[in-house]
Amino acid sequence: MGSDGQLLVVCGDKSIGLGLKILDMSTGEDLLHLPNCASPSSGLICLRGQFIAASQINRHGSVGGGAIGIWALNKPQQPLWSYPLEAIGPLSCTKDGTYLAGGAFSGNAYLWDVTSGKLLKTWRAHAKTLNRVLFSDDDSLLISSSDDGMICVWSLISLLDVEGTGSSLSLLHSWSAHESTITGLLTTSGNYFPVLVSSSLDGTCKVWDFISGRLVQSLVHHLAITSIFLYQGEGILFYGSVNGHVIGKKLDVGVEEEPSSIASDQLLELKGHSGTITALTSGQAGLISASEDNTICIWDVINLTVIQRIDVEKGKITNLVVVQRSSMLSTSNHRRASNQYTVSSLDKYPQLINSSKEKGTTTLHSLECPQQMSDGQKVNMPVDMAMQMKVETSMENRVWATKMAKHVMDINKYLQSCLLDLMQQRLFEKDTKRMAKKKTRVQS
Repeated sequence: MGSDGQLLVVCGDKSIGLGLKILDMSTGEDLLHLPNCASPSSGLICLRGQFIAASQINRHGSVGGGAIGIWALNKPQQPLWSYPLEAIGPLSCTKDGTYLAGGAFSGNAYLWDVTSGKLLKTWRAHAKTLNRVLFSDDDSLLISSSDDGMICVWSLISLLDVEGTGSSLSLLHSWSAHESTITGLLTTSGNYFPVLVSSSLDGTCKVWDFISGRLVQSLVHHLAITSIFLYQGEGILFYGSVNGHVIGKKLDVGVEEEPSSIASDQLLELKGHSGTITALTSGQAGLISASEDNTICIWDVINLTVIQRIDVEKGKITNLVVVQRSSMLSTSNHRRASNQYTVSSLDKYPQLINSSKEKGTTTLHSLECPQQMSDGQKVNMPVDMAMQMKVETSMENRVWATKMAKHVMDINKYLQSCLLDLMQQRLFEKDTKRMAKKKTRVQS
């Protein structure tokens, strides 16, 4: 299948040189170049197929040392800039584009509502630099990792609880099975149970069971692993290495069982780069890899051949994101009305809410609010204006509560499905063991 309907967003780690580019995957042609955009690894994401968000380190004019830029793909020259309290590295968003998570070098984590810009939660997630954040496939969990090899799994429902205190109530699992920096996180939901795959510079890939928290499988490579990607079409786990090779292995734990030409014990080795692999993704044409040798390769993973090689300007490629070509076209009024999705500037600080005894309402301490006039005199705000403010706040809280209720229902349905699948698997294993024992007795 060709890549005519898809474009590749490429970003470097320094604004001098590569910047951010949108490339035609068929020809390698530059369709757009934003030279002042630079983002660290995992700092570039696509919001609902309509916006590109990128974290910026050491951006000029930022008090906290960084910024987050959001570009509408149909108007990429007019970014929306936000300036968090501290520099943000990795980013991740939910599939519906509502929630955005970011990790800081201090180990702090941040959670925003992208549509309103509200900072919903900030907490101390890790003791070392937070280098990866990722939402699970069903958006019910947030996974974070750090430079010391620690991985934490957080409950999104608990994080969104405005009355919750402390991050310990949201922490579901905490794993320290890697001996070096985490370089990749990915999740997948299969026939039996959802799994998390992590990679590290210690040369290992770990497969974790989300439900029980146990380590299911461990893959060992003789060199440091720098990035990972699950090629869904064949269920193959690809991991990039410091020697420029990309290794593929069938992942037979927790993934859908579909016909594949790759044996479970077969290793695929893609050789086309001379520098460390920095990013992996995929498109309609095949697997896509980027390297420190300033090249991007699009692979035919079955024949182990390079379909397309793209040379980029000097600068380390840190991120690859595939977007639809149609997303760069101007939207019609009809589409805008039927698919409304907007983003807002992200708050620097969480909003302080004074809750009353009735949950979901906000108490105004005084119906007469002093305002400053142009001549310096203070006047009292009319009662009806204060009441209007109270009504608007209550309506906002109600909309937020409705959204959360729907989100909780979706998560409950998913968890029930996982539980049923797990019960069916255990019943099947029990029946298999019973039949094996019966067959053994008959033979004896």
